[in-house]
Amino acid sequence: MQRQKDHIAGNINPKRKGPLSNITVVDLTHVINGPFATSILADLGARVIKVEPPQGDDTRKNGPYIGNKSLYFSCVNRGKESVVLNLKEDKDKKIFINMVSKADVVVENFRPGVMDRLGFSFDELKKINPQIIYAASSGFGHSGPMANYPAYDTIIQGISGLMDATGFPDGPPTRVGTSVSDIAAGLYLYAGIVTALLDREHTGKGMQVDIAMLDATIAFLEHPFMAYAATGKGPERIGNRHPSMAPFDTFQASDKSFVICCGNDHLFSLLCTNLAIPELIDHPHYKTNVLRTQNQSSLKSALEAVLITRTAQEWIDYLDAAGVPVGPILDVAEAVEHPQSQARNMVVTAGGLKMPGNPIKLSAYDDPTIRGAAPELDEHGQRIREEFKS
Repeated sequence: MQRQKDHIAGNINPKRKGPLSNITVVDLTHVINGPFATSILADLGARVIKVEPPQGDDTRKNGPYIGNKSLYFSCVNRGKESVVLNLKEDKDKKIFINMVSKADVVVENFRPGVMDRLGFSFDELKKINPQIIYAASSGFGHSGPMANYPAYDTIIQGISGLMDATGFPDGPPTRVGTSVSDIAAGLYLYAGIVTALLDREHTGKGMQVDIAMLDATIAFLEHPFMAYAATGKGPERIGNRHPSMAPFDTFQASDKSFVICCGNDHLFSLLCTNLAIPELIDHPHYKTNVLRTQNQSSLKSALEAVLITRTAQEWIDYLDAAGVPVGPILDVAEAVEHPQSQARNMVVTAGGLKMPGNPIKLSAYDDPTIRGAAPELDEHGQRIREEFKS
């Protein structure tokens, strides 16, 4: 471990603060799921060097734009350095090899086999640096019959069962309203990297981290997977309601819908008492949670007959004061501008662009609202090539 520690100590950037400030990451990732993981590493202090092909990451050309800046690219590449290397050319391969020899982590999200064909498989990289963490994320992982199958987020949402489980009973399978498979895989990629770094502290050896978008999405299935485990088949689509608790759903007020979540008999009793319909508490169809779930449709109608008499905000204020779990349904603008989101620094700026903050709050480190900008293509190329020419 001493050689690696000596190198790292010499590479600490005094301006780079965070628990990972002694870690150098060579980032070959592109689009969303890999860059999302490495952006967390950068937020927590790691030096992340984004290695791009001559044409740059594809998402540099994807909107929406503010001025000439792609938000698609900027949101997952803030705080990184950029160098252009063509890994098919010998002179650039040499620079890359020197980077690997001095780095802690190499991250890529190519299809399995691409790095092998370039001569940079994990087996080859660990010859260069036995302590290297080689982290790979792909649609289906580096094993199994679909390992080489192409994947985008919507393909994974479809194959994983998530799309079939999302939506209303009378509607079609529905994509979740964000790239959840990309983000889930990015989270597990980050977790795998940090776990491998911790293991290296004990063993002195690197390892390969293999993350699949499909695996990550299946791990996120929660209740749909429970339904399969209990019955041998997936659940029917149920819209916004909870599959095993009631009332736990969206409900219509006089102006719009809002959320009520009663997870036990006590909360249901509180709700009925404060809606002045105490007769529902011991009603033979609603006396227990199992019965309420079985009869959720008629229960929802009985509750909405009362809820329709006031606005959503009036009910939220009233029921919250009574101890009933309730909440509004906000649009994205309302959510990110909410005082709670602002208080938690969940809206930051990087290079003058608004983007989501880092949910990982650590008491020993600041959580700045201004972050480093995403790099221009090859912005740091000359300096990096000079640094790693030998």
